[in-house]
Amino acid sequence: MEPKYKRVLLKLSGESLAGEEKHGIDFDTVLRFCKPIKKLNELGVEVAIVVGGGNFWRGRSSGKMDRTRADHMGMLATVINALGVCDALEQLGLEARVQTAISMQQVAEPYIRNRAIRHLEKGRILVFGCGTGNPFFSTDTAAALRAAEIEANIILKATMVDGVYDSDPKTNPNAVKFDSLSFAEVLQRDLKVMDSAAAAICRENHLPIIVFSLDNPDNIVSAVCGENVGTIVK
Repeated sequence: MEPKYKRVLLKLSGESLAGEEKHGIDFDTVLRFCKPIKKLNELGVEVAIVVGGGNFWRGRSSGKMDRTRADHMGMLATVINALGVCDALEQLGLEARVQTAISMQQVAEPYIRNRAIRHLEKGRILVFGCGTGNPFFSTDTAAALRAAEIEANIILKATMVDGVYDSDPKTNPNAVKFDSLSFAEVLQRDLKVMDSAAAAICRENHLPIIVFSLDNPDNIVSAVCGENVGTIVK
């Protein structure tokens, strides 16, 4: 297989790491997702990962809690996931580093763009935690921001759905799947690919996104090799 992209950013939701338990981390599931990342590494692809934290905490559903504090709690949840993913990658024989947008040097490196790029150039897998480090921004926005900063060629958004539809395929059996979309269409139709801030960053920086299902983790490799999986937004 020949990779189409040299440097990619993979966005993993926290919920995907929970497996069938729906909460916390299922380490067998994490290992299953990390195996195709090893394949990419062997193909010479540079891989960075942004993880969500919804398997531990969802700040927006915290009710009466102060939004800033709730978002900070969510950022800490992403660090738990980042450390778990890093551990799985190392168990597979890969070199990996965790960088966080909030300084916690006893457990991870602080995010420094030039250091991040150097890790990638040396073949290390990079896992980003804490989102952007700021409240009111989602981890989707963090994925778009980090991808732009490290000059990734594409964002791979791994989800529980096999692409982007015109309505929710779980509730509408007649939902129509898109093979490709423009960012203008995503924003105009209010399609739930990423939040509008993330979509705007991608559009301004000419960063395409592939949205695909993690039901088959090898879709990660297929997407990077240019095969037709999911929906591409460009």
